[in-house]
Amino acid sequence: MDAIYFKDDLLFCESVPLVSVAASCGTPVYVYSSRAILESIRAIESAFGDELHSTFYAVKANANRHILRLIAGTGLGADVGSQGELYLALETGFAPEKITFSGVGKRDDEIAYALEKNILAYHVESLQELDVLDQIAGSMGVRARVFLRANLDIDAGGHAYISTSRRQNKFGIPADRLRDVASRAQELSHIELNGVHSHLGSQITDVEVFLSGARALAALVGELRREGIAVPSLDFGGGFGVRHHGVVSHPLLPHEQTDAGFLPASEVIREVLPILRETGCHLSVQPGRSIVSEAGALLTKALYRKETGGKTFVVVDGGMNDLIRPSLYNAHHQIVPLKVAHGEHETVDVVGPVCESGDFFAQGRPLPRVLRGDHLAILSAGAYGYVLSSNYNARLRVAEVLVEGSSYRVIREREHLTDL
Repeated sequence: MDAIYFKDDLLFCESVPLVSVAASCGTPVYVYSSRAILESIRAIESAFGDELHSTFYAVKANANRHILRLIAGTGLGADVGSQGELYLALETGFAPEKITFSGVGKRDDEIAYALEKNILAYHVESLQELDVLDQIAGSMGVRARVFLRANLDIDAGGHAYISTSRRQNKFGIPADRLRDVASRAQELSHIELNGVHSHLGSQITDVEVFLSGARALAALVGELRREGIAVPSLDFGGGFGVRHHGVVSHPLLPHEQTDAGFLPASEVIREVLPILRETGCHLSVQPGRSIVSEAGALLTKALYRKETGGKTFVVVDGGMNDLIRPSLYNAHHQIVPLKVAHGEHETVDVVGPVCESGDFFAQGRPLPRVLRGDHLAILSAGAYGYVLSSNYNARLRVAEVLVEGSSYRVIREREHLTDL
C-alpha cells in the first residue's frame, strides 16, 4: 500500500490522518513517511539481487538531519555537493568511506575538508579540477580517490534546467576527451583513479534514456581499458523519475492521468543491470528523489477565493518560497484536499501569497471546490522542497514532520520572527 492514501474521505500518511497534522502543527508544513523512505531503499537494493554494489543517497534531495539518520541507518552511503552537505552526512551517521563528493565548483577549502575526512571519492568534472585536487592532496601528503564524470551528450528530456548530460551543459568531461583526462590522472602522484561516473539528468521517466546511457558507459569503459587505463568502478548516477500525476485517487476527485511509461528506480536498475554487469566493474548508483519524493507532501490552507478576469484563484498560505519547483521548472504536483467533502469540481489556479506572478502551485487545474479554511496536500514533495526553500518576502521557513506508523513528530521547528 502507498504510504499516502485516501481512507474513506480522509487523506492519510501511514496511519495518521493528515487533518490531525495540519490542526496540531499548523500550515504550511512538510510531512514525510518513514515507511515510504525505507520501502524505496529496500526496493532499490533488492533490484541488484546478489550483485555487489554501492548505493549513495543524494543528500541534496532532502537534507533534514532526521531523514539522513533514517537513511544512514540502512547502511547506504551518501553523495554530497558541498562542505555543508558533507558535514551533515558525517554528523548523521554516514561513514566517510561511503561518501562521494560531486559538483563542478568545489572550493579549495571544501576539497581540503573532504580530504581531512578521508571520504571515498571525488567526482571530477574538469581537467583543471583534477590538477587542483592533486595539488591540494599533495600539500596535505595524501592521495585523492577520483571518478571522472563523463558527459555523454544524451538528451534525457524534461525541463532544460534539469538537463545535465548534453554537451552544452556545465557538467562532466566530454566523452571524447575522457581518455586524455584519465591518462593525466594516472600521471599525477596524488591522484588515484577509481573509475568513471555519469549522471544523465533528473526526473527521467523514459527507460530508453537509461539504456542508452548504460550502453555508452559500457563502451567508454571498454575504450579506456583498450588504452591500458584501469577502470575498477562505474557509478551510473541517478536521475530516476518519480510519480507526479495520479499519485492518489478517490471517486470524488477529478480523474488525473498517471505518468505514462513510468518505471520506478528499482525497475530501471533491473533493466540496465545486464549491460552494466558486462563491464566487470564494481557498480554504484546515486538515487535521491526516488527515495524521498513520494514519501513527502506539503500541507497548505486556503486563505481566499478570488475571481477575476474569467479565472478563479485559490490563494493558499504556502508559496514559491516553500516549494519552488512549479515556478522554477513548471513541475506538476498532484493537489488534493485533506478531506473530500463533495464531488463538485472547478478549474482553478492554486497560488501563494508571494509578490510574484510566478508564485503558483497549479494553473488551470480541475479540483474539488475549495473554500476558505480548507486544507490541501501538494503531493510528491519530499524531494527538492524544503532544501530549495527561502526567506523571500521575509517569510518564515515551515516546519517538517516525520510520520512513523500511527505517530508523528516535528523534525524541524517552524521558524520564528527572531530567526530572520
